[in-house]
Amino acid sequence: MDFVSGSPLSPKKKDAIWVVVDQLTKSAHFIPVRTNYSLGRLAELYIAEIVRLHGVPILIISDRESRFTSRF
Repeated sequence: MDFVSGSPLSPKKKDAIWVVVDQLTKSAHFIPVRTNYSLGRLAELYIAEIVRLHGVPILIISDRESRFTSRF
């Protein structure tokens, strides 16, 4: 998981892209987000966009984004 930010606002007011890659199948999901989304909102999106399609993952690898690590 990683975030690509610095983009201009989209018509739906999104300013970043959340990239989620399945390392086994190499499939990638690109989810438009806002840089100020809370961890709760990102969790909702993850369930709606990733878990809905692939089920609950066994392992999640991130680049230690502060939004994810600040709670642990």
